Amino acid sequence: MPRSSSSPGSTPESGQGHVFAAIDIGTNSVRLAVVRLENGVSTTLAVHREVVRLGEGEFETNRLTPAAIERGSLVCSRFADVARGFGAREIVALATSAVREAENRDEFIERVRERANLEVSVISGMEEARLIFLGVSSGMDLGERNAVLIDIGGGSTEVIVGSGDGYSLLDSMKLGAVRLSSQFTPTGGPVTPEAYNKIKNYIRGVASQPVRRVRDHGFDLMLGSAGTITTLGDIIAKRSGTTSSGNQRSHAFTLAELRDTAAMLSRLTLAERRKVPGIDAGRAEIIVAGSAIVLTLMEEFGADRLQVSDRGLRDGILLDYQLREQGARDRFNNQSVRRRSILQLASACNYEAEHSAHCAFLALRLFDELRTIGAHQYGDEERELLEYAALTHDIGMFLSHSNHQKHAYYLIRNSDLLGFTDTEIDLIANVALYHRKGIPKKRHANLTELDREGRKRVSVLASMLRAAEGLDRSHLGLVKDVKLTKTRMPSQYVLNLVSDSECQLEIWGLQNSRDLFEFVFGAPLIVTPPQTDGAAPPQTFTMGE
Repeated sequence: MPRSSSSPGSTPESGQGHVFAAIDIGTNSVRLAVVRLENGVSTTLAVHREVVRLGEGEFETNRLTPAAIERGSLVCSRFADVARGFGAREIVALATSAVREAENRDEFIERVRERANLEVSVISGMEEARLIFLGVSSGMDLGERNAVLIDIGGGSTEVIVGSGDGYSLLDSMKLGAVRLSSQFTPTGGPVTPEAYNKIKNYIRGVASQPVRRVRDHGFDLMLGSAGTITTLGDIIAKRSGTTSSGNQRSHAFTLAELRDTAAMLSRLTLAERRKVPGIDAGRAEIIVAGSAIVLTLMEEFGADRLQVSDRGLRDGILLDYQLREQGARDRFNNQSVRRRSILQLASACNYEAEHSAHCAFLALRLFDELRTIGAHQYGDEERELLEYAALTHDIGMFLSHSNHQKHAYYLIRNSDLLGFTDTEIDLIANVALYHRKGIPKKRHANLTELDREGRKRVSVLASMLRAAEGLDRSHLGLVKDVKLTKTRMPSQYVLNLVSDSECQLEIWGLQNSRDLFEFVFGAPLIVTPPQTDGAAPPQTFTMGE
């Protein structure tokens, strides 16, 4: 596969810095971008796109076809080879609607893992919307203008309202060019005005609530991204005789121009559409349904003009990673998207902030102490997920004290947490679930989406959270710190408590919640009461540190 470079003579060996790659696995296409990050500046090394129709035939059966899995995994493998050829240290592969909705998505993920040595993460529609807005808004100065952005994919359409200060509305609808084409235009022949209106009426029904929310927010301009919109923009530009400046699609089109172009495309057969100037031949089969989505949303929003953006999800993945890698995420968003999302969920459930924060502090201290003595090899990623599970472990109390750990699992698992993959959300939810009782087992229904390593991480992290919960049994924050050692003869873990109180309730709490810890680490956990005379000064755990 040919390599495209941002500068003449750029090769995998010639650059310095950190090389990173993003793969966007969509319903219609798979996209690759490889960039070099150096001194806060990113240089594009390669950009590729392949039409794979991963969602072809899926929306009737809710299953990816064997042929689609084969096509998708092959392209992912080739793109991974390209990225590694450029020296990519890390490749992030995110899958959207087609994989997200497929009952057999694990087959695709496993096939890519075997074929490309690549881990695919599935993201929610809301997370997809957030990343799309991050990518599109990074390429323009919105300032105080409020923009409504639509991104038409193969299986879903994301709608975002935001300004230069960030997004204020995220939404995702099951409206995509591939999905609607298979449902309404399967023959590839001309589409009558009556049939086209039927598509539009269906879109209006699905989009009614998002349209109302967009109208309530209001907007100053409308933006559009992804292949359907850029293709329509190219066709309209060719028909009007206008040209784009440079390599970027900087043009816009009006509602009247789109109506005229959509009517023209509908009158043509598939073979004729493939010859239309400006069209991407790979989109000829789905462009009519795609145009219906754009046209209907423009009409429903009351927009007369749409500005085309070349940026989208892939750019958002790159920027999101770059901000995290450089430690600039907090400065960019004032507070981590992930942390803010977690705290918003916790606050909505009226959580006990001080107790949750102290449990998080103690759980992280156990994590660090155990890592120091070599009891586990987990790193910052697992440490972060443990903290988020600790902050939300009691939110089930919002529904009922009885079995509140199960309610916490449900609330976490079914919330649109931003900044996370589906697997990360599953891990957080399960760690919170097991904070109270039970030993995680493969047969448990809540663990079926996790592989063996994922289930192990749940057990290890939940053991620390359960112990930390016991150490704040009184919810008074009496245990200020912990020190952990391990003895060999006999083999046991000795936990020394730092406090200026006797902590009898906390000691009892730990003794009654150490079962999972001892199961995971294979040795008894002994707690040493604090020496209150000359104890270390109280430590505080501040949210966001």
